[in-house]
Amino acid sequence: MLNSRTSAAIRLWAALASLCFVWVLVVPVTASARALDCPLWDEAFSVDLPMIDILLSPAASGVVDRRAPGLVQNLPPIFTNTTTPSFGSIMTLRMIASSALAQRKISDIDQLNAELGKLTVSAADRRARCARYDDDLPRFAIPRGKLKVLLFEKMTGFRDGPSVEAAAAAIRSLAAEQAWTLVETDKGGVMRPEVLRHFDVVFWNNVSGDVLTLTQRAAFKAYIENGGGFVGVHGSGGDPATFWPWYSDELIGARFRNHPSNPQFQEAEISLEPGTPELGQGLPLKWKMTDEWYSFVRSARLTGSQVVATIDERTYAPGTNPFSSEPVAMGADHPIVWTRCVGKGRSFYSAIGHLPETYSDSRYRRLLVNAVEWAGGTHC
Repeated sequence: MLNSRTSAAIRLWAALASLCFVWVLVVPVTASARALDCPLWDEAFSVDLPMIDILLSPAASGVVDRRAPGLVQNLPPIFTNTTTPSFGSIMTLRMIASSALAQRKISDIDQLNAELGKLTVSAADRRARCARYDDDLPRFAIPRGKLKVLLFEKMTGFRDGPSVEAAAAAIRSLAAEQAWTLVETDKGGVMRPEVLRHFDVVFWNNVSGDVLTLTQRAAFKAYIENGGGFVGVHGSGGDPATFWPWYSDELIGARFRNHPSNPQFQEAEISLEPGTPELGQGLPLKWKMTDEWYSFVRSARLTGSQVVATIDERTYAPGTNPFSSEPVAMGADHPIVWTRCVGKGRSFYSAIGHLPETYSDSRYRRLLVNAVEWAGGTHC
């Protein structure tokens, strides 16, 4: 039993803590406690599934080896890794077969697809597909602050450690400078209504791959559409294959197509768009940076986005990329930063941010401050 002095100390500590923190008490629920409703758990095998789900199935990978011998074996290991993060989570066999990565072309992709479709999706297949998702939520507290930011960093696709860590360090330092509250997690289980309601902005730090269960997707979508804020950088909109249309088409507003490969990183000129004073505050009208420059299937302008900045393709060489048969260049209109209204919510996306040093650039840090402050606002 506690003595009176100890009890008094605990009451005092609790009183002081209540002045500084809003406590979110959660009981961790893990994948071992219940089955996860992962999005593709029962999807028929096909050349349009994430390639990792083909490789995880002996039956499916056997069909591929028989119909397209050498196709998988000749790929770089980063594509055939069956533990995440892996490029196999963000590429499909159809994409591989049509790219320069395929050293031996598939004569009939439709025939391969038909044979894959005849396979039974077993219980083992379902478990393997769901293993990369989680419903874990550690206990944490949310300090009081003028703006509450959740930094989300779960990746099942591509994870470039230096850029992820540099971005996280930048957000930590900006949060300290701007007096934001910051909570960090790499668990998809954080996407719950009772947790998300405590945050003004969810910042997706180079998130790659399909990372949320159906329940988590619904919670995050509702959070945004009912007034939440989203900021995504670089890899958060850079997956070749995506499996959540709302995220890529509504929240981001453009589907990734390609980026230069030779050289991958180039200096280019960025220009602010007229009519974006809030997002452009403190930034020059034009500036040059070196980074990996994404191109997209369509200009975000054509999907109803408010373009904040464009990149001038005349100032660098878009070239080609072996990941895709499509050209890298987008032409005269190449948005690189934009915002969107999603229901009552606000979405900001910047395709800038592969190189770690980008997050030390004073102009980009200013842009990120503007983005978080805008996303955490009340109007769009």
